[in-house]
Amino acid sequence: MSEMNRRRWLESMWIIAAGSALPKPDFSGQLKSPEGSGKMRLDLSEFQPKSMLHVPETKVPRSKYPVIDIHTHLSIRAKSVHGVGIGEKMEFLATPESVLPVMDRKNIKIMVNLTGGSGKGLEEAVQRFQQPHPDRFLTFTEPSWDHSDQPDYGKFQADEIERAHKAGARGLKVLKTLGLYLRENVSEGRLVKIDDSRFDSMWTLAVRLAYPSRFTSPIQKRFFCRQIVSTNALRN
Repeated sequence: MSEMNRRRWLESMWIIAAGSALPKPDFSGQLKSPEGSGKMRLDLSEFQPKSMLHVPETKVPRSKYPVIDIHTHLSIRAKSVHGVGIGEKMEFLATPESVLPVMDRKNIKIMVNLTGGSGKGLEEAVQRFQQPHPDRFLTFTEPSWDHSDQPDYGKFQADEIERAHKAGARGLKVLKTLGLYLRENVSEGRLVKIDDSRFDSMWTLAVRLAYPSRFTSPIQKRFFCRQIVSTNALRN
């Protein structure tokens, strides 16, 4: 055996011996995937993708021109069941005193509170924001979905929008509750279609009042959610 071959043989024996002495990796803490052995399940809480978009970042602390923020939620219904708001009681997420300084710094002229609720809750939302600051806040009303299983709901809802208009509401907001969560018995039964005829009176009155109506498209998650992959897979 030549000196060179002998040296290579000794180096290979040393590598094999060193490798066998290393501790074996412990996979006991890994989650078993229902998709089969050899595959890992990645929980959403563990999903930390690396952005592949590399562009300059420009931070704009203040708008050059006055802004109307058409999409804010300064209040929400205090109670909901399976995604459907129940009752008129509202929960307020901010106060005018806390929001106005931010609006002034960012040059936001007007905020539109889309989720103003209905009935007494709407009246309170208008009194808190719009009434003391009519040039800074506008309030939209919402349908009373928790009454949608009652007879003659169409007339009831049309009357509610008429009352909301007199109370100061400036438009109608339809959340994706309609199409994703509202069911025949409010929170149970079959999903109610967005073109259900019981809502015709509501749409007709909104047109007559020239009410701006904002409708959140009820697209189900499976239509737009990307498959979750690991960070390593993104790198590869």
